[in-house]
Amino acid sequence: MTSMAASSTTKIAWRLQEFEAHSSSISCLALGKSSGRLLATGGEDCRVNIWAVSKANCIMSLTGHKNPVESIHFNVSEEQVVAGSQSGSIRVWDLEAAKILRTLMGHKANITSLGFHPFGDFLASSSMDTNIKLWDVRRKGYVFRYKGHTQAVRSLAFSPDGKWLASASDDCTVKLWDLAQGKTITEFRSHTAAVNIVQFHPNEYLLASGSSDRTIKLWDLEKFTMIGSLEGDTTPVRCICFSPDGSCLYSGATDSLRVFGWEPDRCFDAVPVSWGKVSDLAICNQQLIGVSHQLSSVSSYVVDLKRVKKSGGAVIQGIIQDDQPLTEPKKDPKGAALRKNYERPTTTCRSQRLKHRSESDRRSPEGERRSPSEDEADEKLSSAEIHNAEDYKAIFQPKSAISRTPPKMSEPFPAPPEDESILAISRQLKDIKSPFPDKQQGPPLAASTPVVRVEPTVISAVKRPSPPAAGTVSSSHPAPTQPPVTAAKSKPQLKIISSARNEPIGLNVADFLPSSPNHRSGALSDEEALTQMKKGHETMCVMLSSRLKNLQTVRGVWTRDGIKIALDTAVSMSDPSIVVDILNIINPQPSLWKLDVCMTVLPQLDKLLQSKYESYIQTGCTSLKLVMKHFWTLISDTLKATPSVGVDITREERHQKCRVCCKQLKNLSNIVKNKATQVGRHGSTFKELQLLMAPLDDSP
Repeated sequence: MTSMAASSTTKIAWRLQEFEAHSSSISCLALGKSSGRLLATGGEDCRVNIWAVSKANCIMSLTGHKNPVESIHFNVSEEQVVAGSQSGSIRVWDLEAAKILRTLMGHKANITSLGFHPFGDFLASSSMDTNIKLWDVRRKGYVFRYKGHTQAVRSLAFSPDGKWLASASDDCTVKLWDLAQGKTITEFRSHTAAVNIVQFHPNEYLLASGSSDRTIKLWDLEKFTMIGSLEGDTTPVRCICFSPDGSCLYSGATDSLRVFGWEPDRCFDAVPVSWGKVSDLAICNQQLIGVSHQLSSVSSYVVDLKRVKKSGGAVIQGIIQDDQPLTEPKKDPKGAALRKNYERPTTTCRSQRLKHRSESDRRSPEGERRSPSEDEADEKLSSAEIHNAEDYKAIFQPKSAISRTPPKMSEPFPAPPEDESILAISRQLKDIKSPFPDKQQGPPLAASTPVVRVEPTVISAVKRPSPPAAGTVSSSHPAPTQPPVTAAKSKPQLKIISSARNEPIGLNVADFLPSSPNHRSGALSDEEALTQMKKGHETMCVMLSSRLKNLQTVRGVWTRDGIKIALDTAVSMSDPSIVVDILNIINPQPSLWKLDVCMTVLPQLDKLLQSKYESYIQTGCTSLKLVMKHFWTLISDTLKATPSVGVDITREERHQKCRVCCKQLKNLSNIVKNKATQVGRHGSTFKELQLLMAPLDDSP
């Protein structure tokens, strides 16, 4: 087996494994950045599960949250993990002692991001309530509350010297906070869409931020100016990670990894990686580990950084051509080499921090509302269930006291064989069992079901075990037994068709794989297999041809008469997919929107928000957020304004449009409130919208 793996000399990126991690959908996950070998997942089942990367056996399952887990993070030593829930509660677990360490209460809405201080016992959290709080883990209350963002904060990062905190928000800004003073140092405003991730350079006074505007901005923290804008990603930037020596920056987006340099801005390499919407990155042993989740399963991927270009590259002035030779740029003596470096703290810093913390502790009234007896009762309900004692002892309880935890694993993950055969896949498929026996495995949707996003039906979409060289999923090690979910049975809900599916719709891929010797009689002939594959094909072709024709008609109207008439034309076709296609074009471009466009779009959002297709719901939510963010102030001010003297036709028309939009928004607000009661990521999205639409309750 080893020789087979060693024979692969050309693979740059590969999937390490895919496994079922929870009994219901996964909400969040995080890698341990120090080792790159630990993974924590949080789910709608209210659990936090701890895994060793490359093994599909759960090491430990942490319980205690009463609501879905929305955010999760390891501390620097990977001895503690913190998880925030949909209700706003935060729990910190000690992984070595396998017990709950602290429950922190104070946020009033979903926890959106978490971060451990690089040293000391401090923790930062942000919520949908737009507040950021700094906690002392050894006390119940928060030390400081930082207010200033106007929308949800999506990412938090402490500076390497522990003096600053950076926050990235949906309000398109990045803020830098002074921890000791509890105030904003500066605010960066160059992004044009939500900022998803923020990261400090490991050594220099440099900050990177990745956004849904598909760019990464680099900020000089001495001059507080932007020194680079890295472009090239074709989808929102989801993760960023500096190389350990700080020489380059890795950017994770949907199905791609890019390697960037700055001063001057350039792209060294672009690597296609089929990880979908990657959620976290870590670097270890010259390998980059990326993890993503779909529904209840987790996938991990490896990129061999030894085979990735980390120098050269053309200066970013458009799309870089991969087939052109890359030339090494001249070194700029006035560049990053002269930038200030962080000073690591001396041992006296700790006593100063403790003194400051005790003086500031009185600033935390909300955290002190619970009595000690309430905390004790709550923490008794929280537990750490060890499911794999052998791995737990090896990682969290090393025999030698000198050994650091988790242990530094020096062996990189071996690449799989290049010529992996379908026969080998089919042999392993029959041995795969879901680690959650109570989980209902429903049949695939019928081929005639209309699909919004038409995706290629390929065998590689099948969930399969990782190659033997990287560690296989063994059914002999059961995952934790999950409590049966009964709420769904009592309240039937509309079945949402996910926009990201693990299996092709309308086809059973196992039908096209060579069957095992024990089941030769049931094997499909070539003719039967082709018939099965063609089922529904003609219907789908007719539907897609009609959709293309309609879109071409709308495009022609848009070119001739403008966006308003084009939208009216799309609506008149009575095909929601056409409306969704147009909205997906104009949603990233707020400058195209006017009050007239809002009047046309808002009535359509009613259908989209209540659709059974997840992609329709997502598009509808994005449009509604845009309208509230860019037009609500105008609508509200216009309706509250005192009537002008005389006849003002323009003002009357605007007043009428605002009145119509306000009425439509109030109708949508009722839908949003009902949907916000749902459990899971859809409920979380609608709760965020509900907060954004709160001003409607005070409108006339």
